[in-house]
Amino acid sequence: MSKSIALRPLQVARVALMLGAVLVLGGCTRGMSDVRDWVAQEKQKKGAPIPPLPVIKTFETFLYNDQGRRDPFSPSTAELDNGGANAGPRPDQDRTKEPLEVFALDSLKMVGTVGTGGGTEVLIKDPGGVIHRVHRGEYMGQNYGHVTAISEDHIELVELVSNGNGGWMERSASIALGEK
Repeated sequence: MSKSIALRPLQVARVALMLGAVLVLGGCTRGMSDVRDWVAQEKQKKGAPIPPLPVIKTFETFLYNDQGRRDPFSPSTAELDNGGANAGPRPDQDRTKEPLEVFALDSLKMVGTVGTGGGTEVLIKDPGGVIHRVHRGEYMGQNYGHVTAISEDHIELVELVSNGNGGWMERSASIALGEK
C-alpha cells in the first residue's frame, strides 16, 4: 500500500529555499586559487613609465637701482613732488551725508527727469524701491559723488576716490536712464 505525501505550499517554499542555499554554498567550495593566480600575474606585469618632472624655469634677477631703474615699491617722483597724501582734492568731511550716499552708485537707477532747463531734477530709484529727486550739486554714491550735470537721458557725477597714497583723485561717472 502506498501512501502519498501531500506537501503544503509553505513546506514547498522551505524546501526550495534550502535547496537553493545548498547550491549557492556549493559554488563557493571551489576555492580562491584561480583569483590568487590572476593577482600574482598582474603584479608581475611592468607598469607604464612615469614621465619625468618638468624642468623648472629660472628667472634672471637684478637690482633696480644699480641699472638706473626705479624701485616699483617706492613712491614715484611725481607722487613725491605733489606731496603724496596731501595732493589732489579732498572730500568735505564736515557736511552731513545725503540719503543717496549710503548706496553704491551702481545700485542706483535713473528712472526719469522732472522740469526743463536749469531747474531739471532727476528721479533716482534706490535699491529699496524709493524714488528720490536729485538736483545739480547734490551728492550720491559711496565715493562722494557730486552731481555736475543733468540731461534727459543721463546724469553726470564726479567722484572722489583714494589714490592709494592717502590722497584723493577725481573720477567721472554717469548713470543712464534705465530701459522700461
